[in-house]
This record gives sequence, structure tokens and C-alpha cells, in this order.
Amino acid sequence: MILKTQLLKILDKTYEPDAMIDLQFARYDLSVRTDAEGLPVLLFIGKRGANGMIRGERFRRVRQTDADGKVLKDHWDRKGEATP
Repeated sequence: MILKTQLLKILDKTYEPDAMIDLQFARYDLSVRTDAEGLPVLLFIGKRGANGMIRGERFRRVRQTDADGKVLKDHWDRKGEATP
């Protein structure tokens, strides 16, 4: 699965710091883990089971900045299946 532009717009927003946020996107359930700045760094996308866990795919954000805070790298890597 490749992350589409519409989904990337959702993932570019700032959320509550150090939290797990549950969202809905089209027919998919999302769970997003945020860092201390409130930026999403971990994404689980798929269907949520009865136990609340997502069965689908897992992505990790690669984000590097220089000393001035300028973004050098910012992309999402697929890390495999997300299954309970």
C-alpha cells in the first residue's frame, strides 16, 4: 500500500503530544502514535478488530532536521503487517 496524498494531509497535521490517536480515513481505521512535538511518527492502517487492535499495515515516519530546524528528510516507510 502506498500512502496517498489525501492521507498524507491528515498525517501532516499536529496532534496531542505523546498520544495514540484513533482516526477514520475512507474505509480504513487509523491509529497514529505522536511524538513529543505532536507529529505523527507511527501509523497503523487497516480494520479495527473487536479488541481495538488494527489488522492491516504498519508505517514509520523518517524525519530528519538540521540544527536550524530545516527538514532534510520526511517520508513514511512501510514496516510490515500490523496484526494483533
